[in-house]
Amino acid sequence: MRGIIVTVILLVSAVSAHGAEKPLESYYARLSAEDHFNSAGKRLTSAAAIIRQDRANFHVYGKRDQEDEADYTFSSKENRARFERMAAKGKFYDGTEKAILNGTPLIHVEIYEDYVIVSVREN
Repeated sequence: MRGIIVTVILLVSAVSAHGAEKPLESYYARLSAEDHFNSAGKRLTSAAAIIRQDRANFHVYGKRDQEDEADYTFSSKENRARFERMAAKGKFYDGTEKAILNGTPLIHVEIYEDYVIVSVREN
């Protein structure tokens, strides 16, 4: 019985690890066709790379879509460089990566200390 209780506690802790925290900040961004290409003109092949390019376009190049919101975290080059690692530790809700790769959705990004959660709000 004690073993079952310990197992349940460990499972609840693991499941709530992403759910108990509050995001440091969040933002909305429209991922335009321009965000699908890096600054050298090469097509990007991952959703995380496209979002990272969107933030570079927003903060560095001044290329902003009407629905883009500012964020503090990815205003620095160092934090933008961390985005793909943060995405790998985080979550893309069902269909989000496909929607990003194949379209220009409005996304919502929740930023935590070392991961992000991304969802599509509108295609």
